Order: sequence, then C-alpha cells, then structure tokens
Amino acid sequence: MRFALTDEQIEFRDAVRGLLADTCGPDDVRAAWADPVTAGGGPGGGNGRVAAAWSALGEMGVLGICVPEAHGGLGMTDEDLVPLLVEAGRAGLPDPVSSTAGVAVGVLRDHAAAGTAAQWLPRIAAGEVAVGVGFGPGADGGGSPTVAAASSVDVFLLFDRGEVHLVDPTQVQLHPLDSVDGARHLASVDWTPDPATLVVGAGGTGGAGGAASDGGFVATNTAFDRAALGLAAMLVGLGQRMLDMTVLYASERQQFGVPIGSFQAVKHHLTNASLDVEFALPLVLRAANSLATNDPAAPVHVSMAKAKASEAAKHAAAASLQVHGAIGYTVECDLHLYMKRSWSLAARCGDAEFHRRRIRPTLIG
Repeated sequence: MRFALTDEQIEFRDAVRGLLADTCGPDDVRAAWADPVTAGGGPGGGNGRVAAAWSALGEMGVLGICVPEAHGGLGMTDEDLVPLLVEAGRAGLPDPVSSTAGVAVGVLRDHAAAGTAAQWLPRIAAGEVAVGVGFGPGADGGGSPTVAAASSVDVFLLFDRGEVHLVDPTQVQLHPLDSVDGARHLASVDWTPDPATLVVGAGGTGGAGGAASDGGFVATNTAFDRAALGLAAMLVGLGQRMLDMTVLYASERQQFGVPIGSFQAVKHHLTNASLDVEFALPLVLRAANSLATNDPAAPVHVSMAKAKASEAAKHAAAASLQVHGAIGYTVECDLHLYMKRSWSLAARCGDAEFHRRRIRPTLIG
C-alpha cells in the first residue's frame, strides 16, 4: 500500500503553505510569546495566538476540513487534515489548529449528540471557536490536564476517566506553567466534572446533550490518538523547517573561503537528519489513513508515527543547532523558535519511549 498525497491534497497543502508564509512568519511567532526578551524581540504580551493566521485558515476552510458539509464544513477526513498540520508545524503556528480541527471535531462529529454537534461544529468551521484540549488522570501522564493557549481559547474539551466534557472558560481555574517554548502559553486546568457539561459518558450514558450511543472511553482513546497524530504531523513540519533554514545558512556561511555546506561532515549531518524526517512522514500518513478508515490497528500506527516523528524532529534540531554553531544558541536567531517547539511537542501526548511501550505488547503478541 502506497501512502502519498493526492494531487488535490498537494494543491491544498501548497495553498496553506503560502497562506502561512504570509500570516505566520518568525516575527509573528515571536509576537505570540509573552516575554519579548526570551522570544528574541517583538512587542511582548502575546497570548499564544496568531490572529491573522487563524482567521485566514478559517476563511480557507482548514478549520472545518473534517466538519460534515451539513454543518458548514468540507466533509473531509484525517488524511486531508494531516498534510495541513505538517504545514502548521513548518510555520511554527502556535494556535490550537489540531486540537480544534482534529480532536474536537472528531469527538463532536462521531460521538456527541446531534444537538451538541449542531451547536458547535458550524462555529468551528467558521473559525469562530478555538478549542483547548486536555486529558485528565492517566491519559497524559498526570493529574490536572495541561492546555496550550489556555487563556485565549473559547471552550475546553476535557477528558476525565472516560467522560468527555465541554467546559466554558469561566468554569475552570488556570495555573500558568513554564515552558521552554514561550509561544505555547501552557496552563494546568483545575475543574470539576459536571453532568451539565457532559458530552459523552463513560458507559455510553450522556449528560445534558451528551450522546448515549458511544462510550466515553472509546471517544477518549480516539481523541488521544488524534491528538498524538496531530503532534506527529507538526513535528514533521518543524523538522523540515529547521533543516531548510540550516541548509540555507550552510550555503551562505563561509569558512576557509568556502561555504560550510560544502564540507562533507556538514552534508552527512544534515542528510541523516533529513532522512529521519522523510521516513517519519509516511508513518504519519499511514496513521491518518488508519484513523480515517477506523482501522483497529490505528493506535499502533499512531504510536509508531509519534515515536518516529518525535525522534526525527529532535534529531533535526540537534543537527541544525550544531551546524549553526554559537549563533544557534541565541534567541535572536529564528532557529530557536522552531527548535524549542519541537522539544515541547516531542514530549506532549507521550514521548518516543512512551509510544514504544504502548505498542510493545502488540508487537510481542
């Protein structure tokens, strides 16, 4: 089976790449940081969002790509969304595109009651709603869920012991967390599960507007897979961006009268890192196909993709930093924006070792 993009997917991907090049450059990413000093410049006071990019993605239909046509979306699948998430990663976009267009849409479309879906899906497709996603005890390695851009999302989709809740920001208490990537604006979310906010119950019993046909554990597991896959896709894009930047730098930076990119050692470093990133992409596309087709092996494929993409992006970051040399350690260098994002996302929803452990029983069996 060959996992490659169709002509239509390539055309859509290229359009999104151009859109993000115009609306989410390095200066826009810096502006999303709260602290202009650690960002390496910019106005400061950012909230982890790039408003122009989010608005443009909504107008293009990206945020509603997986929303059914009946609710104002494009009615497409994870296979169509994932290449666009690669581009979001390449641009360093900090906005919760994957959480909103992938995780939240998947839950509302496939598991929520018809009334709840009709209330939220059209607003997501129109770009009116940004959803912060957080997994509770046991699902993401801790107690209170952590959510990116938590202070600026319009609603929280929170998972707790097989229950799925849509929670208004006024019903949670946020505790900002330090992150190596200042554009992430992470916060832990304290909240109390309430039957009034229940979307899907643990045993298939819904609360106010909740669905009774699907168990919350099924919804939670699938949502976690979508979240991990979205991160894997963005990590591939981040790896591509860092290597592109480094190849350009190596072609311009001279030593002993010649570009350092002509040195064999530099070529080998960048080639090995590039191979890692390129080999991760088919795994990501395979996992997207598995989720789109409800393949029972989807969790295995997602974990394979996340493990490989996490390691590939970290390899790309290390190689890029080594080739840049001392300037790569400075916050004025654009590299740090994408390198720190890759470090952050590589650990999110389970690092490479977590996902290797997750699939090991299946492989042994």
